[in-house]
Amino acid sequence: MKKLFRFLCFTLLLAGCNQIESILYSPRQTPQDWLSIQPVMEIQIGSRAILIIQPTTSIIVYLLGFITIAAGIYFFSIKNSQQSRAWWGIALLLWGIGALLAGTSYEAFSYHIKCAGREFCLWTSWWEIIYLIVSAASIDAMMIAQAYSCTIRKQRKTLILLALTSITLYFLIILIGAFIPIQFLISFELLLIFSTPKIVFFIILNSRRYSQYRLVMDRALLGTWAWLAITIAGYFLYLLSDLTQRLWKQGVWFSENDVLHIGLILWMVYIVLVLAKHIKDIKPA
Repeated sequence: MKKLFRFLCFTLLLAGCNQIESILYSPRQTPQDWLSIQPVMEIQIGSRAILIIQPTTSIIVYLLGFITIAAGIYFFSIKNSQQSRAWWGIALLLWGIGALLAGTSYEAFSYHIKCAGREFCLWTSWWEIIYLIVSAASIDAMMIAQAYSCTIRKQRKTLILLALTSITLYFLIILIGAFIPIQFLISFELLLIFSTPKIVFFIILNSRRYSQYRLVMDRALLGTWAWLAITIAGYFLYLLSDLTQRLWKQGVWFSENDVLHIGLILWMVYIVLVLAKHIKDIKPA
């Protein structure tokens, strides 16, 4: 299995490296267009100028990444042979790495990665594709954590198998999307399509368990999923409001991504302070 995974990774890199560079923004954007439509800060390092895109958003998303990685390490430190805590640690490490990758390519260094030296800016990059993969893997790691803390026997095995099948399938879809290339297959929208049903399933699973057993762990997990759902809903409501462009015109550098990232930072605080102490494995009766 490890050899197959390495082969797929190597194939992905060879096949998609040049292909994804054929996907441009529509309508096309020149490097000058890129710099004119969003906040930019220039940093001079020696004789070289580094352009930081959406600087405040970049700071917030990097902060999210480091806090999430720290939360993942914390779960490992309190693992105490609990597989559910270990998988929460894996999930948060992956989520934090994804946040750093996203902040680098979508915001902070997007100009240098996707625009500099080109006639037209690229629509995506390898930073973003790897972000999509680790983000999907993070949700599937949470599913495995749920399997250990909320199910036993055949249900547990089924849930773990579904999580492993899901990330393998998503990885293959990303491979196809990068190889051909097909823009939708390497899009954030497809990531949402893969992830949303799992979040809904988590809410249903913990709701049913809480109604039956009234366990604090299930109540804490319900709070976790509710907070995540509200954060994502807030992101889309802000996006649809078109407040970002209006604020940017007034010199206020605040966007829908800031709404998302601040909500996720608070989510991490909740996970560490509330959820972590209640997570444990269910032992078969």
